[in-house]
Amino acid sequence: MLINLSNHPLPKWESGQRAAAEEQFGAIEDIAFPQIDPKASLEDVTIIAYEYAEKCRDIFAKPANDKPHAVHLMGEFTFTYLFVKEMERRNVLCVASTTQRIVTDHPDGSKTTVFEFVQFRPYFVVHL
Repeated sequence: MLINLSNHPLPKWESGQRAAAEEQFGAIEDIAFPQIDPKASLEDVTIIAYEYAEKCRDIFAKPANDKPHAVHLMGEFTFTYLFVKEMERRNVLCVASTTQRIVTDHPDGSKTTVFEFVQFRPYFVVHL
């Protein structure tokens, strides 16, 4: 199972990203990325990261397929760092999605940017 903990909900994923996630992890479940107050202390963000790690633990406890569990994590940097460290301590894989940025410059000076999914890259190596 893959938990999508990001500001990019599954219905907005391109088909290639969704197919790769299903192939690698099976089922996908969205959790909205928390709103991190820019004035929050490091202690506050640490508490939020731990709470979200617990939410993920509860989801992973549900019966699933035989594919590996992972959390797709994209968002605010300090939360991401703290969450990844907590999940590494729990030996739960966290991945980021990588994309190819394709920019088209138009004659009127405007630009169109498209992000094309490439792969899921782990934040760390899981030791089983």
